[in-house]
Amino acid sequence: MQTETYHILKRNPSYINFIRQNPIWYRYLTRNPQLISEIERESKVYYGKTLPQQIEKFGNHVQMLHMFAQLAANIKD
Repeated sequence: MQTETYHILKRNPSYINFIRQNPIWYRYLTRNPQLISEIERESKVYYGKTLPQQIEKFGNHVQMLHMFAQLAANIKD
């Protein structure tokens, strides 16, 4: 693996963990170091850090709070 690619991975521990979970990426990066931008994108998807995934997670939290509020209102009555 090229030293520049190694330093990028060293600065981002989440990328290292992603590669450990998906070892095929080690092979991809060894053969083609320009794929480092792909690993950044794929690790965001893997860890749920993309905008659509975060919006969905926030929506789920709001829905759960709404259900708790309804439950509290029903208990109060």
